[in-house]
Amino acid sequence: MADFSKQFFKNYCLTTAEIFYHLPDYPKLLQSYIWQDYDLVPQFPVLLSFLDFWSSELDGRLHSVCVASSDIITPGEFSHCNVEIVIQ
Repeated sequence: MADFSKQFFKNYCLTTAEIFYHLPDYPKLLQSYIWQDYDLVPQFPVLLSFLDFWSSELDGRLHSVCVASSDIITPGEFSHCNVEIVIQ
């Protein structure tokens, strides 16, 4: 329910980030990591907090980050049909 209230009342969007980082033992190689959480667009405070944690606590040096976000709750499509179905 908390995720629903974030989306509906606080304008959070589902944010996905593909994080490319250098492997600690092989710095010329890149590895990717997919991160996903609810965040505010375009400030991305949750993602930026995670990236700060990554930079200070993890060994893999960040290379680049690709970000995408999408509203989960959108107006539904409604089509009216002139049909009545009775179930007995």
